[in-house]
Amino acid sequence: MRVISRTGVLASALLLFVRLGVAAGAEEAESVRTLVVAQDGSGQFTSIQAAVDAAGKGDTIRIKAGAYREDVTIHSKEKLRLIGDGMDQVTILGRERVGVFHIGKWPYGASDIDISGLTINEHGGHAMGMFNGRGIVLRDVRINGMVFGQQVRDVRIENCVIGGSETTGVQLADSHAVLVGNVIHDNDHGVTVAGKSDVRLERNVITRSLFEGVVVMDKARVVLVSNTIVKNGGGVGFWGASQGEATGNIVGFNKVGFVVAPSSQAKLSYNALYSNGGDYLRAGTPLQPAPELRADSDLAVDPRFVDPGRDDFRLRSDTPLLKVGGFSYLGALAPVAPIP
Repeated sequence: MRVISRTGVLASALLLFVRLGVAAGAEEAESVRTLVVAQDGSGQFTSIQAAVDAAGKGDTIRIKAGAYREDVTIHSKEKLRLIGDGMDQVTILGRERVGVFHIGKWPYGASDIDISGLTINEHGGHAMGMFNGRGIVLRDVRINGMVFGQQVRDVRIENCVIGGSETTGVQLADSHAVLVGNVIHDNDHGVTVAGKSDVRLERNVITRSLFEGVVVMDKARVVLVSNTIVKNGGGVGFWGASQGEATGNIVGFNKVGFVVAPSSQAKLSYNALYSNGGDYLRAGTPLQPAPELRADSDLAVDPRFVDPGRDDFRLRSDTPLLKVGGFSYLGALAPVAPIP
């Protein structure tokens, strides 16, 4: 009689498990597809929404050049990529509803959604809404209108151009997000963070807001690192019971710099403030000067932008904002000359 040891049984079971896993992985890899959307009929679809509806887990949707007059909603999907031919080549115009592009739809969410290389135009004042989702990435996208996020997690908005909203460029409520390297321009407010949100803004240019460039309210927490916040009605406002840190930013050419409500907490360090109507103020009617808010490490100097009149906020080679507080340079944009 052949005797099989307990060790041998376990080894055989483990080998079978590995083989099944490899087979399942290979089957899943084979099922991942690239779906092409083209208005001229050269792809599998002429509609973005039709491709989204047909897509499965892990699929990629390639969107060819064109102006797509449709609304798009992604919900109950995961690990889906939408890649356009470029923000100057692909435009989604909307058609019927307020808001052109929705990720998530109550009560259904979406997870691990990656969108790049296209433009979304507002319809009814609203361009993009994100609801009840997780792992959403917007990269190299132009958004003409408001981006709104509610109860979304692990959101990353990177290298996007967001502007032209009559309310707010980016508004987040009860959400976790990171905004990196964006240009947020010509909105009533630049970025508004509310509820119990936790948001990081890093190396963004926020400019020409009618009111504040950044508003933090309710119990939200915001970290601002190395942003250039210029030519706004206000710079950064901390309201309600909000909390925040601001370090390495340039805040200039605004009607006010930092406004902090008595019930808010804001930690400031290594910021450069220049040519504001007032640099540090306490909330009230009217706003009250609050020089005690100024950190010892903050600077009151001309950043020496290349051409602020033409919105070129790169730093000149003679800027005093090099190698300050562990930063190679302050603000969002690197100097025009290499840092020695």
